Amino acid sequence: MLKLSCNVTEKLSQSCFFSFSSHSDPVHRRNVSSVSCSHLRKTGLDPLRAIASTDQGSVVQAEQGSGTLADRLRLGSLTEDGLSYKEKFIVRSYEVGSNKTATVETVANLLQEVGCNHAQSVGFSTDGFATTPTMRKLHLIWVTARMHIEIYKYPAWGDVVEIETWCQSEGRIGTRRDWILKDIATGEVTGRATSKWVMMNQDTRRLQKVSDDVRDEYLVFCPQEPRLAFPEENNRSLKKIPKLEDPSQYSMIGLKPRRADLDMNQHVNNVTYIGWVLESIPQEIVDTHELQVITLDYRRECQQDDVVDSLTTTTTSEIGGTNGSATSGHNESQFLHLLRLSGEGQEINRGTTLWRKRASR
Repeated sequence: MLKLSCNVTEKLSQSCFFSFSSHSDPVHRRNVSSVSCSHLRKTGLDPLRAIASTDQGSVVQAEQGSGTLADRLRLGSLTEDGLSYKEKFIVRSYEVGSNKTATVETVANLLQEVGCNHAQSVGFSTDGFATTPTMRKLHLIWVTARMHIEIYKYPAWGDVVEIETWCQSEGRIGTRRDWILKDIATGEVTGRATSKWVMMNQDTRRLQKVSDDVRDEYLVFCPQEPRLAFPEENNRSLKKIPKLEDPSQYSMIGLKPRRADLDMNQHVNNVTYIGWVLESIPQEIVDTHELQVITLDYRRECQQDDVVDSLTTTTTSEIGGTNGSATSGHNESQFLHLLRLSGEGQEINRGTTLWRKRASR
C-alpha cells in the first residue's frame, strides 16, 4: 500500500497534475513507486516530487521540488522515465580558448553542473554535491575517484550542446555517473564521459562505505539494468593507469591552488586537476593538436596551502584504444601524467591523455 505523510498529502491536495510509475528493485527485492506532481502554473506554487516504497511499513521520502526562478530558466529536465536528466547549454565566449572552441575544462565543468542539477531535480541537497538526507545527517560527501572524458568534436562559441547524465551503483564503496554529449543542431554525439565517486566523511576526511540507507535514497533514481556510456568491451575507460616514474620529460613545478579553486567540499575541485595536468604538456603539442581523451585517477585531496608539481612523459604503450569516431594512428600523441606534492613527493593524481592532430582550417 502506498502511504504518504500528512505534510506531503497536504501539498498534493493543491491544484496538481499527478503521474505514478512503478518498477521493481532487484537489489532490495521490493517494488518502488514514484509520485511526481506538477502544479498548475497559475497557482504559482512549487512543484513536488515524492518517492515512496510500496512495502508495508517503509518510510516515504518526499522532497519539495525547486520551483525557483533558476529552475524555470534552466534548460534541463528529467527524461520521461525519470532515470536520467538532460540539459542544454550555450557555449559562452569566456568558455572557449584561442581557437574559439570550448576548452576541456569547460566540458568538465558542464559535466559537473548537469550532474548537480540532476541531483537537485530529484530533491537532493542544494548546499552540496548531490548529498542525500542521510549523507547530510552523517556529514558525508561524494568525492571523485576517477574521471574519463572523450571528446570527438569540441563545441564552438555559440553552439548549443545537450548533455544527458545518469548514475548507478558501483560496488559497495561508491557510485558511477555517465554522460553523453550531443550537438543539438545535428544530433551528433560529440563526446562521452564516465566517472566513479566514493563517499568521504567531511570531518575526518576518511573514505567510508556506502551504507544501505544512502543506497536506498538514490537507487530509486537509477536505471535498474546497467547502462554504460562506454559499452564497448576492453574500452579505454577501464584501463589501469601506470605510475609515471622519474625522470619525466616535461614538468611544471610549484603550481599553487587559487582560492577560487576550492569548492563546496573544502578542497581543490576535480576540474582544477585537469588544468594542472595540461600545464606540463609540451607547447608544440598544444599548438598542433587537440585533446581527445583524458583519464584521471584521484589519489588524495589537495588543499589550499599545497604546492603541486605536474610531470608528463610521452608514452608509446597501449593504454587503450579510442572508443569513438576517431581511431589511433600516426596523427596522435599519448602522454602519461603525474601530479604530486612538491618536496614531499606524495602522489595526488595520475592520468593519461591522447591528443589528435588539429584539423587545418
